[in-house]
Amino acid sequence: MAVSLKYAVVERERRFLVSKLPEIAHERRRRITDRYVTGTRLRLREVVTEDGIVTRKLGHKVRLSGGPREIACTSLYLDDAEWDTLCRLPAKTLSKVRHLVTRDGVTVAIDELDDGTLLAEIEDRDGAPVPVPNWLDVLQDVTDDEKWTGAQLARQAPGGGELCRGDLAWMFPRRSGTRAIRRRWP
Repeated sequence: MAVSLKYAVVERERRFLVSKLPEIAHERRRRITDRYVTGTRLRLREVVTEDGIVTRKLGHKVRLSGGPREIACTSLYLDDAEWDTLCRLPAKTLSKVRHLVTRDGVTVAIDELDDGTLLAEIEDRDGAPVPVPNWLDVLQDVTDDEKWTGAQLARQAPGGGELCRGDLAWMFPRRSGTRAIRRRWP
């Protein structure tokens, strides 16, 4: 079956295990909770920025090649009622802190997993590989390794189960409506 890219954004990413967060010129952090809906290619994502802005979306991911290197992604932004309804679906959960590190004109997303593992992503927007910056302390290229995809990490996560509404409630009180509410980053 052919994949329609009419509403999709193509992501071309390479992933690397890194030993440490780099010395930074500029960094932004956000807490991310991903719910990979069982038996589908769907992902529910909740993102909370340092200033407390909450964004929730439903993503559909389709591989364009044999591995995880090139993916067509379609996203829909969700309000509270839609989020609550979709959270009832069985899913595996992965929580992480994403560090967006910009240095020497290059931005790298580094996900800090609950166990302390650091997984860096470099996006090759037009398909031409962006050089790996020398300030990124790479241990291993895991781009084509299935066990380092988000869905696989969620399956392996201890207790990666059924949390949804309030996944991040321990950090931020519940908000109402779809407006962004600012809260202090812990």
